[in-house]
Amino acid sequence: MHEVAVTGGRRPRIAGLYRLQWEEVQQAHVLLFPEGMIRLNRSAGEILIRCDGQRTVDDLVADLERAFGVAPLGADIRAFLGIATDNRWVEWRNA
Repeated sequence: MHEVAVTGGRRPRIAGLYRLQWEEVQQAHVLLFPEGMIRLNRSAGEILIRCDGQRTVDDLVADLERAFGVAPLGADIRAFLGIATDNRWVEWRNA
């Protein structure tokens, strides 16, 4: 996992190869790419829709904790972002 990439003020965004969208037939968010589609569970979709290149990881965590009234979520969100980074679903901008 890319621990360095998932820290503090870095800003994740969906990688250029992918397009995130709601798929009505799947009743889920999906990542579309030239070779296919990845169906996301609700948690993954909620995290990735916030990966706009503007919000920091800390912003994502705070927003999701507020939205769902659950804390702490930081470790789980960072773990997922590590997986998303390893799979090249997200890319990173410095703060």
